[in-house]
Amino acid sequence: MEDTTAEYAASELVPAVALRVIPRVTIGAKTDMGRVRENNEDKFELFLTEQESLLASRGLVFLVCDGMGGHAAGQVASELAAKTFIDVYLNHPATDPTDAIAAAVKAANRYVLDVGRTVPGRKGMGTTMSGVILCQDVAYTVQVGDSRIYRLRDGQLDRLTVDHTFLEENVRLGFMTADEAAVHPHRHWLLRAVGADDIVVPDIGSHEAKVGDTYFICSDGILNHVEDSVIHDFLRQKAPSDAAWGLVNQALLGGGSDNATAMVVRLDALETPA
Repeated sequence: MEDTTAEYAASELVPAVALRVIPRVTIGAKTDMGRVRENNEDKFELFLTEQESLLASRGLVFLVCDGMGGHAAGQVASELAAKTFIDVYLNHPATDPTDAIAAAVKAANRYVLDVGRTVPGRKGMGTTMSGVILCQDVAYTVQVGDSRIYRLRDGQLDRLTVDHTFLEENVRLGFMTADEAAVHPHRHWLLRAVGADDIVVPDIGSHEAKVGDTYFICSDGILNHVEDSVIHDFLRQKAPSDAAWGLVNQALLGGGSDNATAMVVRLDALETPA
């Protein structure tokens, strides 16, 4: 099993890039076991730096993973995937953050898959992965599985990711309606997960970041019980920490059928360095 731990400081490996603007953010995050599960297989992780070289080339990283596998294997999968992704992304020599993101997903997939194959009790484990990276004035998204990323901009809530599920694919192809998929007993069957197959293809996107943008990253434990309209209202009306805690609480009030994780990231300024 290959060790993916970095042996050098990130600042020694990442390419030299001029720092034009620094994203300043306010963050809120909350995770809860829920009312049914006996452990929490969700994981949120973040990387914030004041180093100008890293701000210029890699930015700020926000990640949510939802593990699966039973007998605590899902908890291990989400932990391994999150830390491996961030470690490899920060230390990868690619100039383009998109290339570093792709390499980081590949490394996380390989590590989780190897552990699942070699450690007793971990067979079949895997995890979703949804992340936002704010690098200067660009927002990158990375998606594997059915956790989600939303963005509130100028009062409008947009979903930035596609669920990698059997039912979402059937809705996209016109074989069933969104309403039919929402109540289908197999609505969480995943087509892609980190650690499930030898190769996983993430969705990687990028767009211009705008001051005032608010990003919401969540596991499906939120989505099982909270409508998009409620997410919109919480993000529009509340500060990030209040919104994150409030949306997890809404999931618990709705039944708490799964682990629930919410991360809210508000872009407060794009600051010109001194």
